[in-house]
Amino acid sequence: MSESSEEPILSIRNLSVSRSGEEVLESISIDIRRGEFVGLVGPNGSGKTTLLLAMLGVLKPLKGDVLVFGHVPACKHNLGMLGWVPQAATQLPSNIHITVRELIRLGTLNRDNFLWRIMTTEIRERIDRSLDMVGLREMADVDVSRLSGGQLQRAVIGRALASETEFILLDEPLVGVDRASRNSLLRLLDDLCHNHGKTILMVSHDLAAVTQATHRIVYLDGGIQYDGPTEELPDLSELANLRGIEHVHSVSVPSWDEIITEVE
Repeated sequence: MSESSEEPILSIRNLSVSRSGEEVLESISIDIRRGEFVGLVGPNGSGKTTLLLAMLGVLKPLKGDVLVFGHVPACKHNLGMLGWVPQAATQLPSNIHITVRELIRLGTLNRDNFLWRIMTTEIRERIDRSLDMVGLREMADVDVSRLSGGQLQRAVIGRALASETEFILLDEPLVGVDRASRNSLLRLLDDLCHNHGKTILMVSHDLAAVTQATHRIVYLDGGIQYDGPTEELPDLSELANLRGIEHVHSVSVPSWDEIITEVE
């Protein structure tokens, strides 16, 4: 993807964050620009969720700066411009009955209309637009309890889109989604970037899926071990070396060329 001259949507400089007295992130610096689809990967405990919470303004930096659309997170200037889709977003209580349209409408609520006043034409159009973008127009009046895992994930993304967000943060959106739905969801995210100008940061443990869909990968393990084009991501053995993990076998395994040479 070509470099953009415009200011980054997300700018992080020398960020360090502490949780429960332990420094989880140390000297993190990242820029994300409009239209990028970035995969955030790393082992459990590497700081992925901590980084997301710092972007949202939930966690305050120990040092360093986080700017979203040029301002500190969770301020009035970027209200509604950042859509957060946590992993728990699809775990709706079984006693809640709500249609896809009603779920997506939740994304249009804000401090000015939280009392569910009469739906305006503008709000209806935003809901319909979101339904079309996630491919659920024909299921608008279906109860969300009848949706598959992939369809429900699309619906919660539609809720974020209804807020007219420009920057979407996704935490493990592929968990509990079957293969066909996973492929469909990844195509949706790619379409949102290429054809709708959205910017996406997706956290996932599914490295294979991330490498097939994203433009860029950030490999996090306390600090950033890799940040670059997806197609240039180091292989697994190189990633292990980056993390300081040594091969457990002291005797190296000969290559096929070495075996053939010995036989000859």
